[in-house]
Amino acid sequence: MGEELQVPSMNSSAEFEGIKETCRNFSLQVKRSSGNSSCCNFFNSTLEILTSTCGDGSATLSLEDATRSFNSLLNSASLWKGRDKQEAGWAVTVLLQSVELAALAAALRSPERTTQNVTTESLAIQTRLVTGNCSRDSEVFTLSAHNDTMEVHCDTVTGAATHGLGAAAFISYSTLDSIISARHLSEGNLPACGKLEKSHLNSGVVSGAVGDGRPINLSRPANFTLRHSQDKKREEEVLCVYWKVVAESGSWSPDGCTAVQTNSTHTTCRCDHLSSFAVLMAPTTESYPLTVVTYVGLTFSLLCLLLAILTFLLCRSIRNVSTSLHLQLCLCLFLADLLFLITLTRTGSWVACAVIAGFLHYLFLACFTWMFLEGLHLFLTVWNLQVVNYTSASRFKKRFTYPFGYGVPALVVAISAAVNPGGYGTAKYCWLSQDRGFHWSFLGPVCAIILINITFFALTLWILRNRLSSLNADVSTLRDHRLLTFKAIAQLFILGCTWSLGLLQVGPAGTVMAYLFTIVSSLQGPFIFLVHCLLNRQVREEYRRWIKGFRTSSTKSQTSDLSMSAVPTTSTKTE
Repeated sequence: MGEELQVPSMNSSAEFEGIKETCRNFSLQVKRSSGNSSCCNFFNSTLEILTSTCGDGSATLSLEDATRSFNSLLNSASLWKGRDKQEAGWAVTVLLQSVELAALAAALRSPERTTQNVTTESLAIQTRLVTGNCSRDSEVFTLSAHNDTMEVHCDTVTGAATHGLGAAAFISYSTLDSIISARHLSEGNLPACGKLEKSHLNSGVVSGAVGDGRPINLSRPANFTLRHSQDKKREEEVLCVYWKVVAESGSWSPDGCTAVQTNSTHTTCRCDHLSSFAVLMAPTTESYPLTVVTYVGLTFSLLCLLLAILTFLLCRSIRNVSTSLHLQLCLCLFLADLLFLITLTRTGSWVACAVIAGFLHYLFLACFTWMFLEGLHLFLTVWNLQVVNYTSASRFKKRFTYPFGYGVPALVVAISAAVNPGGYGTAKYCWLSQDRGFHWSFLGPVCAIILINITFFALTLWILRNRLSSLNADVSTLRDHRLLTFKAIAQLFILGCTWSLGLLQVGPAGTVMAYLFTIVSSLQGPFIFLVHCLLNRQVREEYRRWIKGFRTSSTKSQTSDLSMSAVPTTSTKTE
């Protein structure tokens, strides 16, 4: 938490007047709105505690006294029993905001106490004061209450202050989740709206507030780590939600909050605003048929990629620069698909998931980098109108292709990890997070490579068209190059189309796009094996020689076995 600060008391009066003004305005709003409410006793009790804590009552309550008073309200079953959804929602909203204001007011009224902690049966509060000099303390404050924590930047606390004295409050409710049921859900916002009747809160409710309690825009997001009421099941989806006030009531909404880390017992939510938060467990949206299609399709794709790799390695008659580039592309795609298939669902370890996401980022980027080199080599070959021989291919690989093909993706991943190390891994998958647009560290280079390769192929086809119209040109060679260009274009379309469909997996058509993405991904391996192996005349001839040699070897083995069985043994001759 850092060293205790000596807070100047001269600033406390100005900040305290600000919180008092906020308390008065909120109290008037509650009085006007609750005039016809049947739970007047609750509102009157809440306002009495808030007014006394803010200093306008006959007796000024300390943080300990205010916390105990709110604890009594939470434990009073008669104040909550029989309330309808709208009335209960408004009562909860009043309670949450009143506790936040009271905690901030009590903290600002005692500037000599930098940190205050109060724990009762139903709620726990921790407050923190800090001056504008953030360099004297850690960059991030961690406030704890019960088994929950809030991490907030020092600049967020001091930025909410008007005269240099910043206050932060963190409240954890241990029984409020039983009052706020899953029926208080905003069906228009939650992604699993088709299964809301099966959703449930799986944590206590927590609140975070800074300054004088008025809403502010956070320059840096705050992190909330909440303990699960029950261990998370594998088939459940984690949603971070906040209490959204709408029309004098409230409901849960996921806007501005993202689950950045989760395991069986805890979830960490990153939110761009301060309010009251909780963790919701919803039935997973994953489709069992989609999972089957993914496993079957990727397994078939891996088999085809393995056959293509063995062909490029063993078939000597087709060894050249193009084959070498195809081999590296197949190796990267094979490893990426294999790793993706093994880690289809998120692992329990956050570090392991981040490492896996980093490797996937690197391998898929390497696939497109080698595809870029294929397009570049094809363009240069046609431009020079000559076929690069094996010796020059080796020199080309050593001096250019390997450092570029494997070095550039490594550089992109290193820079991405340095800029945003928390972007690797999500609460559901081991892939790149979409927070702050981090997924564009992959999609950006991919889009650039696709555009560059399209330009290369267009220029190549234009050159071939002009050359084919020349009588002095080697027509057979140029047609071979044109065929190879069309194959490369089709390969670019298959790989590029895959990630284009991945971008569209949102909205109402998300399920359809997920199936299309999986199917097209499964076609990558078969397409490469078909185009570069089965449709290659030299490869087919090599396959025939292998099959013929295998049959000859099998026939000779059977003949040898028959000959050996016809020879009498020594024991028979002796007899």
